[in-house]
Amino acid sequence: MSRVSLEIETHIARVTLTRGDKMNALDAAMIDGIIEVGQSLIGREDIRAVVLQGEGEAFCAGLDVASFGALAQQDPAEVLMPREHGNTNRFQEVCLVWQKIPVPVIAALKGVCIGGGLQIAIGADIRVAGRDTRMSVMEMKWGLVPDMGGMVILPKLLRSDVLRKLTYTNELVAAEQAEAWGLVTEIADDPEARAMEIATEIAGKSPSAMRAAKRLISFAETNMSDPDAVLLEESREQANLIGKPDQMEVVMANMQKRAPVFK
Repeated sequence: MSRVSLEIETHIARVTLTRGDKMNALDAAMIDGIIEVGQSLIGREDIRAVVLQGEGEAFCAGLDVASFGALAQQDPAEVLMPREHGNTNRFQEVCLVWQKIPVPVIAALKGVCIGGGLQIAIGADIRVAGRDTRMSVMEMKWGLVPDMGGMVILPKLLRSDVLRKLTYTNELVAAEQAEAWGLVTEIADDPEARAMEIATEIAGKSPSAMRAAKRLISFAETNMSDPDAVLLEESREQANLIGKPDQMEVVMANMQKRAPVFK
């Protein structure tokens, strides 16, 4: 049974975790499904934004208990140490595949978003949370540490003391506090509708500029200690945009007070 669905309409890919009866908890099939769908979007030129959401009342309740038992019966090092997707293992790719997609990804969060579910969510560019959303770095509850790519992203979002507190205590955090700390971009009464609204706005802008913006931000975040390299990359990306068809269409559309139309 498929654990993940994909719908593409008006250049927006809507990805839905479809294990709503289990709060979209991660089992082996869902992990494989997320990776498969995420990787399938990397090379697609027809998409301009992605919305990532969960079926039912929750975004994702993290790794299901049965999966712990399956892992315990294997040599953990043999499962976790191989790099199966470039620099990631299978579990890390579930989170980091969203950063490899060249267009913005907006996650719509509701209910619980904990453990592996939180790490999937932070792989998105933008996170819109419902007012009832509760989030947690849950792994310490099970005597574990975050290991699904979270430690690549969480230090960019949170102050060190906040990250340590959440990791050490695995406390549940309400949406408003998560927004104040930087885990959530904004709060909405209907997070899925708001995520689609943001995606629609993004999809109406220059596709080449949007992809350049995501590349440039990622480059800047990973090269903060090298401002010379960031400045050079700014210039390189801009030089590749100026005067090209998408940019010229934006200029003409602005002058003619109409929506741009991109090929």
